[in-house]
Amino acid sequence: MSDTPAQTPNTASSPVDPKLLELLVCPVTKGPLVYDRERNELVSEKAGLAYPIRDGIPIMLVDEARQLDDTPAHAGA
Repeated sequence: MSDTPAQTPNTASSPVDPKLLELLVCPVTKGPLVYDRERNELVSEKAGLAYPIRDGIPIMLVDEARQLDDTPAHAGA
């Protein structure tokens, strides 16, 4: 396999099916998502959003997404 859109964990204890993670894209940018195992969410760095995963199901709704705080909004003020 070459580049996959989502980074999947290597353990069988993943709350989301790794094949599903490979298929999902950000609903805003249609870009790749990165699986954040620690926060149990899918992150779209381009959109600056993190989509939660609840009961093993990614919630791909913009209204449910968390705004990323670590995006450089005002660099060099």
